[in-house]
Amino acid sequence: MHCPFCQNTDTKVIDTRISEDGHAIRRRRECPKCGNRFTTLETTMLLVTKHSGNVEPFDRAKVVSGVRKACQGRPIKEEDLKMLGQQVEEDLRARGLAQVDSEEVGRAILKPLKDLDLVAYLRFASVYQNFSDLDDFQDAINALRAEEGESHQR
Repeated sequence: MHCPFCQNTDTKVIDTRISEDGHAIRRRRECPKCGNRFTTLETTMLLVTKHSGNVEPFDRAKVVSGVRKACQGRPIKEEDLKMLGQQVEEDLRARGLAQVDSEEVGRAILKPLKDLDLVAYLRFASVYQNFSDLDDFQDAINALRAEEGESHQR
């Protein structure tokens, strides 16, 4: 790590802490040459492979933005959307992969969205799963009702 003040290539770590979310390490460093201190943040990068073949870093804000569209007009708080974005990211990171397909991101959104709001879930699923007609909506509604019936029987 280069010192940002004098560009010395040798710096000393004087403190290391893990971030609250557990996905980053904060290191306090000191340059033995100039004596200045600075902080570095080390994070792991989760990459997403798009349909086009392009690869880009995972962006929780993009997840929240996409889900926000499905939740338009629904009684859902912004805080709930941010929590859903965090759940999706944690789910994807828990898989231990450095790179996931955009389809996996979509699948990871479906479960917490279904728990949050069924109408928003259907809206998102209709786009994500390319519903082509009313039968696709009806099949999804029937599946939700069947799940609901199973959960009441438990």
